Amino acid sequence: MKKKSLLIIAFLSALHFSCTNDSTSDLINTNIDQISYSNTVKSIIDNNCISCHGSIPTNGASIPLTTYQNVKDAILNQELLDRISRNQGDPSMMPSGGTRLPQPIIDQISTWASEGFNE
Repeated sequence: MKKKSLLIIAFLSALHFSCTNDSTSDLINTNIDQISYSNTVKSIIDNNCISCHGSIPTNGASIPLTTYQNVKDAILNQELLDRISRNQGDPSMMPSGGTRLPQPIIDQISTWASEGFNE
């Protein structure tokens, strides 16, 4: 039994060390064919916009971004792509008061829009 326990501990330790990664590239969906609202855009919006653009907008936000239709409308009618693409420090840049989204993330949202807003 002691040997079995040691093998399990060794195996779990190996898993722990083999799963570390300091790269953020794995956070970006690099397969353009799979960009859709549900598997790409929703998580970007949820992680970067919902704190202000929730179902009841706060902190000066004027619109919610909680649904597919909200986000699509914001791109088509509220200049969402322009706002997230502005340079850091621009007073109209989103997220307001935050750090500009990385360009690959912005590119994913742009691709999603240009490919017809796949849900």
